[in-house]
Amino acid sequence: MFNFLRAKQKKSIEPADVEALLAAAESAARSDNLAVAISLYEQATQLRPDDGSVHFFLGNALFASSELQAALVSYDRAATLAPTLVDLHCNRGVVLERLGRLDAALASYDQALALDPANALTHSNRAGVLLRLGRKQEALAGYERAVEGNPGNALAHFQRANLLKDLQRADEALASYDRAIAANPRFAEAYGYRGVLLFERKQWDEALSSYDQAVALHPGYAEAYYNRGVLLQARRQPEEAMADYARAIAIVPDYAEAHMNRGAALYAQKRFEEALADLDAAIALNPDYAEAFLNRAMLYLEIRQLDAALQDLDRVVALKPDSIEAHYKRGWALFEMKRPVESLGSFDRVLGLDPHSRSVLGMRTFVAMAMCDWRDLDSALQRLRSGVEAGVAVSAPMPMLALFDEPVLHRQAACIWAREEFTVEDPLPPISLRPPSAKIRIGYFSADFREHVVAQVTAELFAAHDRSKFEITAFAFGPRTGDALRLRLERVFDRFLDVSDKPDREVALLARSLNIDIAVDLGGYTAGSRTKIFSWRAAPIQVNYLGYPGTMGMGSLDYLIADRTVVPEAYRHYYTEKVVCLPDTFLPDGSTRALADKPVTREQFDLPAMGFVFCCFNSPYKINPVTFDGWMRILGRVPGSVLWFSQSDPIAAGNLRQAAAERGIAAERLIFAARLPALSDHLARQTLGDLFLDTLPYNAHATAMDALWAGLPVLTRIGNGFAGRVAASLLHTLDLPELVAETQEHYEDLAVELATDPQRVATIRRKLLSNRRNASIVDMRVYTRHLESAYEKMWQRYQAQLAPDHIVV
Repeated sequence: MFNFLRAKQKKSIEPADVEALLAAAESAARSDNLAVAISLYEQATQLRPDDGSVHFFLGNALFASSELQAALVSYDRAATLAPTLVDLHCNRGVVLERLGRLDAALASYDQALALDPANALTHSNRAGVLLRLGRKQEALAGYERAVEGNPGNALAHFQRANLLKDLQRADEALASYDRAIAANPRFAEAYGYRGVLLFERKQWDEALSSYDQAVALHPGYAEAYYNRGVLLQARRQPEEAMADYARAIAIVPDYAEAHMNRGAALYAQKRFEEALADLDAAIALNPDYAEAFLNRAMLYLEIRQLDAALQDLDRVVALKPDSIEAHYKRGWALFEMKRPVESLGSFDRVLGLDPHSRSVLGMRTFVAMAMCDWRDLDSALQRLRSGVEAGVAVSAPMPMLALFDEPVLHRQAACIWAREEFTVEDPLPPISLRPPSAKIRIGYFSADFREHVVAQVTAELFAAHDRSKFEITAFAFGPRTGDALRLRLERVFDRFLDVSDKPDREVALLARSLNIDIAVDLGGYTAGSRTKIFSWRAAPIQVNYLGYPGTMGMGSLDYLIADRTVVPEAYRHYYTEKVVCLPDTFLPDGSTRALADKPVTREQFDLPAMGFVFCCFNSPYKINPVTFDGWMRILGRVPGSVLWFSQSDPIAAGNLRQAAAERGIAAERLIFAARLPALSDHLARQTLGDLFLDTLPYNAHATAMDALWAGLPVLTRIGNGFAGRVAASLLHTLDLPELVAETQEHYEDLAVELATDPQRVATIRRKLLSNRRNASIVDMRVYTRHLESAYEKMWQRYQAQLAPDHIVV
């Protein structure tokens, strides 16, 4: 605040023209004709050079004209001539504060208070300087003196409230805002700041009312519209929020924060093009706006523009080197871009900033495993175990399946993740009991309705559903590829809905509006999945099926489709869902795999003309040191044998060759198969292998199905977790239990026995080819009837108002 003293007419022996000059100067100042006022005051100082008040008036006019240094010269002259003029010292303090000379400003205010200890305005101004100096408690005392001296000073109450809010003394701050409003009921800014405080206290109705008052009093108050938008966005009222951001932008077109928040709201609504336009605008207005770059990077990641995402993340890291989220997203993008070494560097940076950062340790370990980089693996596993056991979200659930064969850890990690990521604060109302209907309405939800293994094995299942009993709807939210399989699926379903552009909550509401009875999640915790749809509860019954080989740890998922091998009865307690046990394998296989009809030779694929060919076409992340040590012992016991891998990553191949050499096995005995464009060619070359060696704790799944379809026997070691029992499930269904090992020693001995007994291998291969033709995994009509029976049993329990329970088909 700043005080102007009126030039008073007084009897004087001075020339009359000085009084006239002062009167004219005062009139010009009041009319904002500051240049004239300054000129007149300067003339007065020449006529009355020793009158401190005249220099004071000139200083006021200079200050009002933003000529701060000149104003200070006049005030200094006035202070010399009239040192007891209180307002002079107060105004001089204001100028010094504006010039950034805070200590000098404080001294000037102290001089004013020495002359008038109760001056409320000076206490208020002095408190502002103390606040800028970081002396918050002294500043608070100053504001309190100001309101004591003038209880009707709305601005002092307001400033005190702001400081109390900053000091986390919310109740007192709220009371002080209320006093400011009581002193000035038209104080729009006090209403606006009061709304921010109430929003932070989650008193959202009261905050909204306060914002409404602010904009009613001041329709041009852009910040109030912006903050109102933030509140409405938090209350899941995106359209209303975006309308308020638009109002803020209309008032202040270069309001970068409003553009950024509107972009974030549009992004949450899956309106990517509009969101991108707003985020671009925010960045154009503020080229150093790290948060806008981060939000744009997340949008680019979602629409799979990885290069653009990485460029934005690099910009965020340059602006905010300690941004944990930026380093994490950068690590993820680099991993998706097949740049694992750089990905590890980003995850290491996150762990350096915060060793307990959510999910990073699990992801970092998973990336290292994908490179077959086992350095520090034991330490990482111990940290992961300790974190999960302590209830900390150190890893997403998926990496835990590949790192541990302990279903108790899998369940703990899934429950932690579900609690951290998929709890909804404002759940939808319960679904009313559905009356019986002619058909059970099944909704299948997936990001993989395209050329993807999930669609390949389920396409025939969807076609085989009994339409007299079931109506099936697809909820697709993956890439719109337009490939042949996608087009086929669009025709197979009774209703095929692309919900890629709808938020999770809207998808759940859509499923409810369509009276979906059973919602089936085909993705689980895999790439592209939309797990939160099920947190909102899309249907009365919700099922975890196929895509994710483990428990989701979510109370909203009622059932898990399994079989007696992947989840034995004694293991059911490791799953939060009730277990549905199908009679054979839980895996459907509706794909029509065809082997290329052209001949293949070992020479084509750099395989030895003679010698036993072990192979493993699993992803590198499934290979751990225990499994690899066993393979090297097997090669050591079978002279002339080789191990044939799928070369998905050259770094992994190099690490495996080095690991073999360190274990006394020539690196040349590890052979890496280049990727082939057609599955039929890959299946055909698998006929050159003699025995597929499986991994643990994460078995071959679709890869095992491919090998078995090609007639290649698969030797597995059965584990404890779902992911480690899938190959055994397939082998039991094909009546090949002799290829299921219970222990590591049994696994290695059996591999050696088979490699040294060609007749036995030939017998197993003939049995495999014969049984494959007759197995239920091939007869999709039988498989589908079993699955439909499970759905019917779920529905019957629901109709009887019974809680979900384990089901055996």
